[in-house]
Amino acid sequence: MACIASSSHTPSRIVCCQPPKEAVVIARSATEHIRPAALAAPQNLTWETDDTKVHGVYYPPTSTVCSGRGLPPAIVLVHGGPTGQSTNQFEGRNQFFATRGYAVLDVNYRGSTGYGRHYMEALRGHWGIYDVEDVLSAANHLVEAGLADPDRLVIMGGSAGGYTVLRALTAKPGAFKAGICLYGISNLFTLATDTHKFESRYLDALIGPLPEAGDLYRQRSPIFAVEALRDPVAIFQGAEDRVVPLEQAQTIVESLRQRGVAHEYHVYEGEGHGWRRPETIAAFYRAVEGFLKQYVLFT
Repeated sequence: MACIASSSHTPSRIVCCQPPKEAVVIARSATEHIRPAALAAPQNLTWETDDTKVHGVYYPPTSTVCSGRGLPPAIVLVHGGPTGQSTNQFEGRNQFFATRGYAVLDVNYRGSTGYGRHYMEALRGHWGIYDVEDVLSAANHLVEAGLADPDRLVIMGGSAGGYTVLRALTAKPGAFKAGICLYGISNLFTLATDTHKFESRYLDALIGPLPEAGDLYRQRSPIFAVEALRDPVAIFQGAEDRVVPLEQAQTIVESLRQRGVAHEYHVYEGEGHGWRRPETIAAFYRAVEGFLKQYVLFT
């Protein structure tokens, strides 16, 4: 028997077992030199939005050598897809932030898998609405539960999650101290017409078919409400992204520049829809950490 196995403290491994012999690790996906005690233990959380239970995975700030004062800053994470799910398997990104003093809540907003068909289908026709409501309620839940500093809340996501970041920042300015958007969707019209073949009709279910649903596409496209975006935001983009092309980010950034809104814009050459090169990954985390220090921790 062979399987891919992981835990909240152990990155994925390829494991083989031939009973009654013990399992043997054939390969590891990452180094495992960090002691489990030094990593955050994720916890499943549930809260309510509009009388609906919403789910997420919470990572408390964790350190064996440092301690903080007061409530911690918090990062509300939005997964991509949007039909996807964040689980409590090993997640290096969340551990990166948690071990640096941030509370992290990985939100499984309505539309996520893993909670039944009704929950998954709830986002159909409501993308850009329910996901935004759920990340806002996630931030409120952290504050009300005494798990986060209300003045140091951050929203972060990539791809469809990046879309929710931009939607939240334009629909509810001031709800978050800052935003971090990775190859996020800003224009639903161009996504519907220019994206890759695999997802070419995806928006028909999430919003509605064109041209009939044209008004909804305009209402829910962050680019048409970009004047409302006033919170500091860091935008990251791959130069060769064919899922969410570079132009989607450039239009947002140009508006931020013209209006003098605090922002950072990072374009990585040779990268597409996500980072593959080790040097890009390292540069990305350095940039994110610097952005958070400047606009969240020390302001």
